[in-house]
Amino acid sequence: MRELLVRTISGLIYMTLILFAMYADAQYYLLLTACFGLLTLFEFQRLVQIKSLLPYAIFVLLFVGIHQDIFPEWMDLVIGVLGVLMNTYLILNLLEFMSHQRLERKYILMVFYIMIGVITMGLIPQISGDYDMNLIAGVFILIWVNDSMAYLVGVNFGRHKLLEHISPKKTVEGTLGGVIGALIAAGIMAQYFDGQSLRLWLILALLISVFGTLGDLVQSKFKRKAQVKDSGALLPGHGGIYDRLDSIIFVSPFVYCLLQITAYVS
Repeated sequence: MRELLVRTISGLIYMTLILFAMYADAQYYLLLTACFGLLTLFEFQRLVQIKSLLPYAIFVLLFVGIHQDIFPEWMDLVIGVLGVLMNTYLILNLLEFMSHQRLERKYILMVFYIMIGVITMGLIPQISGDYDMNLIAGVFILIWVNDSMAYLVGVNFGRHKLLEHISPKKTVEGTLGGVIGALIAAGIMAQYFDGQSLRLWLILALLISVFGTLGDLVQSKFKRKAQVKDSGALLPGHGGIYDRLDSIIFVSPFVYCLLQITAYVS
């Protein structure tokens, strides 16, 4: 009971901090995103046994350069496409779980998957040129609903394992429950959040549910190879920042590229 209470309080503080930053100001959101990015990089590097300050310097350079318009505008799309390609590789690599290659040799370039995910997470609400707080809040809400429904359905009705050798607790039933929950949430948000159509919210819900789950599996693979339960202990009952942001970091390049395509064709 005490563990559940601690987990609930920790989760509420985390969610409140994110939502406050989103709705307070664009700069607050970007500052929080940058801080989360540095913390996630720290946890990820410790997880895969990389000891280097260079990734932090590269991340700060890219983050500031893109979000302060130092780099040309086309760099935004290049970053998004690179993120999609890198994450696609990580998805394919889920099938190679039994590899015994040392983590730091195989995944030293994977720090860029963290960097690009965080950078595109900052780009999403500015896709139209103006800061759209409801858009990025909606993306986070869809991820939270998907995770919560997948957990509840999986615990109560889960029978068939999804990828047991990577994440023993994930089930097919839970995954489908998460998708359905996200689609329902998308339908509700379309009624209250202006700027995006019902069709786009439903596509986003499906995209986020699928790739958010894959992002969680990718992180589970890293943790399983490192033989740890959590990436950190910053959030009591939840683990580290990387544990909380694994889905949004992974899904952000896909969401950003989809929104770019949607803006272009419309």
